[in-house]
Amino acid sequence: MSQKTITTTDFNFPGQKSVYRGKVREVYNINDELLVMVATDRLSAFDVVLPKGIPYKGQILNQIATKFMRLTEDIVPNWLIDTPDPNVAVGHLCEPFKVEMVIRGYLSGHAAREYAAGRRVLCGVELPEGLKENDKFPAPIITPTTKADNGEHDADISRQDIITKGIVSEEDYSVLEKYTRALFEKGTEIAASRGLILVDTKYEFGRKKDGTIVLIDEIHTPDSSRYFYADGYGERQNRGEAQKQLSKEFVRQWLIANNFQGKEGQVIPEMTEEYIESVSDRYIELYENIIGEKFGKADISNILERIEKNVTNYLKK
Repeated sequence: MSQKTITTTDFNFPGQKSVYRGKVREVYNINDELLVMVATDRLSAFDVVLPKGIPYKGQILNQIATKFMRLTEDIVPNWLIDTPDPNVAVGHLCEPFKVEMVIRGYLSGHAAREYAAGRRVLCGVELPEGLKENDKFPAPIITPTTKADNGEHDADISRQDIITKGIVSEEDYSVLEKYTRALFEKGTEIAASRGLILVDTKYEFGRKKDGTIVLIDEIHTPDSSRYFYADGYGERQNRGEAQKQLSKEFVRQWLIANNFQGKEGQVIPEMTEEYIESVSDRYIELYENIIGEKFGKADISNILERIEKNVTNYLKK
């Protein structure tokens, strides 16, 4: 049977030393020099990987991340070298920093849930009184999280704790902050040109062998970012209505509505063919809105074979 989605991979590429499996991406170490990052079609929410893959999701994430890496490489260096397959990025082997740099322009998602619970300090950042959900902050705030290994939840952490605990040195952390703000500013500009608001996002950074700090993983994808439609944003806020958004939030809302938030004893609701199809359509809509061009579906009659061939040929060169 041909495989129309990738939920797991088991490649053996030339020069392969090891493989790391994240929630969505599988990363192959080639000769301790290169990383081959395969974006699977896995869907994760509340730190849980859902049981079925979403057609084209990996291709969409990989292509959005690639385009934004290219669009921002003049302001922040990144790990990317090439993309030999629609689902694959190849880049420099880096030592990742153990924090995720979350930056928020608006009171949404996790920040809104914390605020609603009465908390006015998030990751050491004081939040102003009198905000309502989806209001714009006076200036974007950085609310880092720890980068959890082995499937534990990422946890909020302050700049002070990151430095005091020696997770990242003060000097390096200043660079991460500077890069985070520069990328968010650029992402905000690009989003505005597409009629979108970049609400919040997260960036991950690593260090190349030569010591350079670079952007790694993904950037400005619907899995790592939240977008609102700019048109009608103000009117919806004034009327106290939910914002029209482009992000993975619709999956979280579906899970919440079906009594699932990743807590012990909760059961993942059934993912019907119709539901899977609808999620795939939403991801394609996300792509076309964020990138501003039509999505070209790759041949998925046998994805694993296609990836293996394309990557092997690339590495042999």
